[in-house]
Amino acid sequence: MEPKHPSSKRYPPELKERAVRMVLDLRREDPGDHTVIGRVARQLGVGPESLRGWVKQVEIDSGGKPGTTTADARRIAELEREVRDLRRANEILKAASVFFATELDGRPKR
Repeated sequence: MEPKHPSSKRYPPELKERAVRMVLDLRREDPGDHTVIGRVARQLGVGPESLRGWVKQVEIDSGGKPGTTTADARRIAELEREVRDLRRANEILKAASVFFATELDGRPKR
């Protein structure tokens, strides 16, 4: 499946994992340092907001922060797609049943 976010295409997964790992390690060393994301982003040449999002998602996925996990988001997207397909199929079936009901009714068409 093709990623939807531009940063997903711009940065390889290995770089993302390394950047997140660096941020989490540095935060463990000095929890009061609020400049970690900016420094790591500059060192690795990534956008600070992208890095902030990656770190947040890793924290959510690991249960450290509340939010929708990556697996849940993927499952929700699949279910929404399935609902759309089922609604489309229902509309087709309704239209077909109306068509066949008028065909079998025997009344002349207007």
